[in-house]
Amino acid sequence: MKQSIRRGTYALAAAGLALVLASCGGGVTGGGDSSTDAGTDSPSTGSSEASTDSGSAPADLSGNLAGAGASSQAKAQEGWIAGFTEQYQGVTVSYDPQGSGGGRKQFISGGVLFAGTDSAFKQEELTEAAARCEGGEVVELPVYISPIAVVYNLPDVGVDHLQLTPETLAKIFRGDITTWDDAAIAADNPDATLPATAITVVNRSDDSGTTKNFTDYLHQTAPDVWTDEAEEAWPIASVQSGDGTSGMVTTVSSAVGAIGYADASQAGSLGTAALKVGDAFVPFSADAAAKAVDASPLTDDATDLRITYQLDRTTSEAGAYPLVLISYLAGCETYADASDAANVAAYFGYIASEAGQERSAQAAGTAPISDDLRTRVEAAIATISAS
Repeated sequence: MKQSIRRGTYALAAAGLALVLASCGGGVTGGGDSSTDAGTDSPSTGSSEASTDSGSAPADLSGNLAGAGASSQAKAQEGWIAGFTEQYQGVTVSYDPQGSGGGRKQFISGGVLFAGTDSAFKQEELTEAAARCEGGEVVELPVYISPIAVVYNLPDVGVDHLQLTPETLAKIFRGDITTWDDAAIAADNPDATLPATAITVVNRSDDSGTTKNFTDYLHQTAPDVWTDEAEEAWPIASVQSGDGTSGMVTTVSSAVGAIGYADASQAGSLGTAALKVGDAFVPFSADAAAKAVDASPLTDDATDLRITYQLDRTTSEAGAYPLVLISYLAGCETYADASDAANVAAYFGYIASEAGQERSAQAAGTAPISDDLRTRVEAAIATISAS
């Protein structure tokens, strides 16, 4: 685990961020308010009157700031865009929630200035991104922490959450358990009314970081049943599928007996499972997701700019919900254009701030990042500059 800050102290890094922003203008003043509808997955843009608590001069940032990627971030991005453009009304921000794999491809090819991704960049992607980043590194920041809900369409079961062990869940998605009244499900749900309805398994049809996190959970917690390694593409024969988070939720919602997996912020009125952790069954919550992250180490190849986690899905930490995703913001350490660098640094800085994290919590039910993690994230943002 690499805990050191490669580019100097946190204080110097924060000063560097201030210099990046100063290259395109000063601080922020003003006071207006705006709101956003966080209920869709559509690309978002926004601008409004500037607003801040700092009392400093208006910022002079301007231009277009386009991003793409994880559909799990769609609601949070709408909230972040609204809050950011209250302060920086000269910048038009957009985000296309096309999926993690598509977002990384768009970013590497230069189609967007930043990406959202539910899984860290692979080594070959980091190599490909070097040219796009003017020889600098990819910056990966864990700013979106959210549980993945196991969602099901099964009305009138008589309990708030069906209780599923990792082995039972893996057998359902493998196709070994085919009806809802199966003995394995009934054994852990004595108070539920379980019908003989056939189970329809739904997976994501696109390359998805949510799929990678879900299959990682199955492989870590039930390796004898789910033998496939974690993958962004669904690794076995598909029965039903949906494109993106919204497609997953729509497909499950349209068929009684269906089961799938989706970012918990978009589970809507579908049933959600409580998963067995240690000796207890734990339903999803932001706090339970945060506990799972706190119990996990950084990846072996993490750096000061790539703050990536190896989630421990097998934790027995009381109250933890290990079916969680950490969604990353990805940008370049070095951009060709100074305005692009300043816009990205400012937007990333807002997202990592307490105000940005509160926007995400309100819009998407995410768990705010810790103060210690914020310090590390802000130090990484401070390195973003123009070549």
